[in-house]
Amino acid sequence: MPTERIITDDAPRNDNPYSQGVTAGDTVYVSGYGPVDPETHEEIAGDVQAQTERVLDSIAAVVEEAGGDGLDDVVKVTVYLTDLDDYDRVNEAYGAKFPGDPPARVCVEVSRLPGEVRVEMDAVAYLG
Repeated sequence: MPTERIITDDAPRNDNPYSQGVTAGDTVYVSGYGPVDPETHEEIAGDVQAQTERVLDSIAAVVEEAGGDGLDDVVKVTVYLTDLDDYDRVNEAYGAKFPGDPPARVCVEVSRLPGEVRVEMDAVAYLG
């Protein structure tokens, strides 16, 4: 099955050896994103809710660049938190971005994420 690398200026980019997203058929695999502003390439200011919103905006941008409808096409998300005490606040911001039927999800606590970020997510979307 042919794959296609997804590239957009509406999500953070860097020189690390990975793609922002990759399509395989009707499926889009979105790389992990922390709360980084795609224009300044800096971590955004704000609490974990603001960070969650920025992460989901980046995921939506990659799905849209692949030809999808942003978060509406997301079927699976993995959430990485540096502190599970943030779980409820992340859920508030997450729920606002997925007001209908939310995708399947995994949430895990990790010891560390790049920089000073508190949340990172990756996703799978279906464009069918």
